[in-house]
This record gives sequence, C-alpha cells and structure tokens, in this order.
Amino acid sequence: MALNFNDKDDDINAEINVTPLIDIMLVLLIVFMVTSSVSLESGLDVELPTASSTSGGDKPGAVIISLSAAGQISVAGKQVSKDQLESEIKNALTAGKTSLVILEGDKAADLGSAVTLMDIAKAAGATQFAIAAETSSN
Repeated sequence: MALNFNDKDDDINAEINVTPLIDIMLVLLIVFMVTSSVSLESGLDVELPTASSTSGGDKPGAVIISLSAAGQISVAGKQVSKDQLESEIKNALTAGKTSLVILEGDKAADLGSAVTLMDIAKAAGATQFAIAAETSSN
C-alpha cells in the first residue's frame, strides 16, 4: 500500500474574499443615509394638524422650527430655550443660506406661541414662512 502525497490538492487558500464585505457596507451606508435624513428633520415629537391639501413637500435648505404641545422649541433639530431662539434661528438661516422658515407645531400647541415664534424668526432675518401639516385621507 503506497501513500500518495499530492501537494496541489492540499494548498491552503489564504486570500480573503472582500466582495461580500463591500456589499454589506454599501447597504449599511444607504440605510444610514436614509435614516439620518429622516431623523434630522425635527428635534421634537409633534403631532401635526391635518389639512385637505398641502403644497409640495419639504423645501431644501429650509430651517424647521418645531413647537411641542408642552411649549418646547427646537431649531433645525436642536432643542433651544427662548433666550437662545433668535440667535439659533439667525445661525441656521445663515448656515442654510436661506430665508425660508417652516413652522412645525403640534396641533395642541398654543397659537400665541406660534405667532411669537414667527415674529422672532422674522426679527432673525426670515422673509418666507410655511406651516407644516399632514394631508388628510378624506
């Protein structure tokens, strides 16, 4: 009985196949890009009022100011106090190179607070205003 040692069949393949790794990383990159753009829209959890018709959608470069039912305010996803509000709006308008402010208020929020926010935004340099609403399913 003779033993046959064939070196060609016993070679160890030490190369790593990176194609599946690249595929997974690209999928993760796409998922993070989609979720980060959605999560940055608003800093507060607000229940928007409904309207029978709304215009276009989000405008690129617009500064979103959120007002919760409890009176909390966020500018471009960052929660701010009333003392810092005008400077934060001014900084966001300058950074976004825009004059459009979208007010995203909870339907239980006080109307007087919304008017005050719009007045402060106008003093900070905003010239265009929009109010966010959900379309009704009637």
